[in-house]
This record gives sequence, structure tokens and C-alpha cells, in this order.
Amino acid sequence: MKIFYENREVAEIEPGEVGATLTYIDDWRNLRGAFPVSTRMPFAAETYGPGEVLPWVANLLPESQQLEMVARAIGASQADPLALLANIGRDTSGAMSFSERGLTRMTTRPVPDEAALECIIEELPKKPFLVGDDGVSMSLAGVQSKIGVHLGDDGVISIPVEGAPSTWILKPDAKSLPGGVYNEALCLRLAALVGLEAPEVRVGRAGARKYLLVRRYDRRQQGKNWRRLHQEDMCQALGLLPSAKYERNETGQRGPSVRDILGVMRSLDPVKGVLSIFDYVIFNTITCNTDAHAKNYSIMITASGARLAPIYDVMCAKLWPDITKKQAMSLATKWDGDYFKGRHWQREAALDGLNPSSILRRVETLCQAALALLPQAAEEVIVMDAGAKHCVREVEKYIAERANFLLNGLAEQDPDATGWARAPRTRPLKDPLISDFSVFFCQDGHQDRSGYWPIFPTTKSIYKIRRPRSVEDGARKPKARSLPCSRGLQSSQWPSMRNYGVRTTGSTLTSASYRVMLIHVQQKVQDDLD
Repeated sequence: MKIFYENREVAEIEPGEVGATLTYIDDWRNLRGAFPVSTRMPFAAETYGPGEVLPWVANLLPESQQLEMVARAIGASQADPLALLANIGRDTSGAMSFSERGLTRMTTRPVPDEAALECIIEELPKKPFLVGDDGVSMSLAGVQSKIGVHLGDDGVISIPVEGAPSTWILKPDAKSLPGGVYNEALCLRLAALVGLEAPEVRVGRAGARKYLLVRRYDRRQQGKNWRRLHQEDMCQALGLLPSAKYERNETGQRGPSVRDILGVMRSLDPVKGVLSIFDYVIFNTITCNTDAHAKNYSIMITASGARLAPIYDVMCAKLWPDITKKQAMSLATKWDGDYFKGRHWQREAALDGLNPSSILRRVETLCQAALALLPQAAEEVIVMDAGAKHCVREVEKYIAERANFLLNGLAEQDPDATGWARAPRTRPLKDPLISDFSVFFCQDGHQDRSGYWPIFPTTKSIYKIRRPRSVEDGARKPKARSLPCSRGLQSSQWPSMRNYGVRTTGSTLTSASYRVMLIHVQQKVQDDLD
């Protein structure tokens, strides 16, 4: 499969026995102004193997149910990203087009009225990106429904076709996240007002549906043409699959941390980039954005180097009680933004090689700016849609509460943050099957309604958990004797497997599920000790 930048051939991806390889075209490598497809695949080498190619390609595709629907529509496997991109890859995140050339002239299919736009929005969950429609070929990463559109000078929305670039991203309201359109609009307007680089946003309605329009920062108009600007997200820059985008994830290994994404920027833009991305970390904390994972930080790639992309996908999670309150990336081993004090910012700064005092001042500056400019951002969104008022006021309240909390907590400082960063703080994870820590299941009669099996606390401050000797591959869980609860806790107070993100499946316990379960439990114990 060929990769194009506009009408120029850039590289070719070829499948192989051990995975796909990417080979640059010599004419592209020698072209003045040419840029690599990824910071992990510079021009220093001509060919790259599956270790670099697969994560880069996979992160250009949608995730979860969106990916399943696309694969079903085109008759390809979800596990075949090349086949998927061959069908939907003419307009992707960044500048590259797959299989066929991308155009610079704007060619669109009109959306005649609100009713037609509402119909498109209603179709998106089962027909992502209008896959299968004649001339439509686009892909946007992520879990939520969205579609690339073009917004004309007259404000009319149309659908790019025949490889034309989308210039805005339309994100419909979601039943699972009521008020999300107004929430994100407020957060991105606030980001721009406090001085962060953020895309323009607009709010609109199509019949009963509300939607957010976000201007694409990787598109630029040049006369009558639209040029694509190249970018990649931090999962691509770190060579990780989308499944590893959260620091805590289901892969069994830690995903990207603040230190990791700062490390990427330090290698590309060691002064402005590092400080700017830490500003994003601070702002995501202020806005209670718990979904700021590695795919929601990106870099722009040019022939002369790379720089941090604008902030995007920011929403206040406190608007929805069922959404986790823990950050996507920890701050000095802590996860809950309502717990962050001055010492945590100092320690994270020390871990990341930054000046702790400077970071404290930056947290204070951004919190004060957010509090001062939050009313203006709220009014701007309400002007876009008067129906946004109730939701906007709720989000405004949560952000103000968090900003004030962070400001008040700055006084609690660590005089030796650098020493803390240098000291070993946790035991390394051992192989779960030979670990001193293991799971002790209670008797069947003590299984709670959710199907989670409790873990017994002991007199120690950690949870000492013992593996039953009779647990083997495929063996049924034994009726193990109950350990006494020496701290006097009632059964309803036992820490449950729910707290560790682990669910038992059926009535059997395999060594594989046992291993995964223990990784979760051990990591949680270590986090509790921190």
C-alpha cells in the first residue's frame, strides 16, 4: 500500500511474515521540505519494521465499537489495519493519505439542511465516517462518534469527498455524556483565554441533536487550496498501540506517564515544548479532565523539526458522577486531582527534571488565570447556544472549585522534592505466580452481588493476600477457609476486587487470569503504599 502526501508518493507499506514494513521513496527523502511520517521513523533509515509501523498505523484508526463497525462495513478484519486504511485512509489525522492520493482542492458533498445533518448524526454510531458512501474516505482516531466536515465561508457544512481534506471535526452529543458538547466547548474556550494554544470551537444544532465543531489545526488554507499539516499523537511517538494509551491499562504494563510524554518533547523541543506540555498537564487537572491520556497529546512534524500541537479533547469529568475521578496520568504516584497538593507538583517536577519552584508558580498562574477568565469563557459558550446555560454553569462551578482547591494546596510543600524523586518508593513487581503476594478467595457464600470476590485485610497496613495451594489451570475455586478479620471490619467493609479493576469469569480461574489479576492487585497495593 502506498502512502501519499497530497500528490507525492512518500513511502510504501508491505505486509510480511512477521509484520508490515515501511520503505521511504528516495524522491521523497531527497525532496527539500520533506518530513518523516513519524518521529520514530526518521529519514536516517530507509526501511522500518513492524515494531515501528504497526503502532503508527493502528493509532490512525478509530477504536472500540467504531472500529468494529468500520471493519464490518468494508468486510475486513479489525486486526488488519492496512486493509482498513486502504478503504478509509485518504483523509486521516495528519498529512498522509493511504492507498490513493489526497487532494488539495476542496471537493464536497453538500448537506442541504438541518434534517439531512441530523440524519447523518443519527447514522454515525452504526456507520462511522459514512463508510461505504461513494467518494467518502476518512478516519479519525478515538472511541466517540465524530466525522470530518468542511465549513464554508457561509457557515454551511458539507462532507469532503474524493480525497479532499476535512477542515473541521463534528462531534455530536452522546447519550452517555449529556452536556458534553457544551462541556468541551467551555474547556477549550477557557484554554485559549488562559494563553494555551487551542483550536476554535463552535456549537450547533441539527433538529434534536446538538454538536460541537472543532477547527482542525492540521489543515491550512492557501488560496483556493487546503494543505495538510503533519502530526502524530504521543502513542505513535512512543511506539505504543492504542490499548496502552492510559498509564493504567489492560495490557499488563504501565502506559505513558507525564515523565514519558515530557521525555518525547525534551528530545524534540527541549525548552518551549517541555514547558508547554506541562502547562497542558496543569490545565487538564484544573478542568478535571480525567481522559487526558497519551493519544490526547500530539506533536506537529515539519521538515525543520517538531513542536507541540494545540490542546484538544478537554472535558470536565465531574459533570458525570459515573465517570472516574482519577487522572489518566498520575502526578507523583497520585491519581485523584482532588488530592493534589504543592508537594505533588514539586515531586512530579523533580521526577521530570524540571524546577519544582517554577512549576509551583506556573500552577498558581494558570489557576488564577482560569478563575479570572472562566466567567468570560462561560458567557461565550452561552452566546453560541442559550440552551447551554445550565450545563455551562455546572461545569464552571466544578472548574472553579478545583482551581481554588489547587491554589489552597500549594502551601503544602516538600522541602526535599528532589530527594523524594531520587529515592526508591515502591517494590518492583514480581512474577505473580512466584510472588509473596497472591489472592485469597473467601468461601462461596461470601461472594457479593456484583460477582467480585473480597480480599481479606490483615493487621498490617497492606493487604496480605495468600494463594490457595489447590488453584491450578482450569481448577475450580476451592472452598478456602475464612481468615479472621483481625481489624474488626465487617464483611461490607472488606476491600473488594471491584477496587482493583478485576472481575472473575465464571467459576474457574486459569493461570492467565490469575496472573493478570495479581498484577492489578500488586500494583494497587504499591499505589496505596505511596
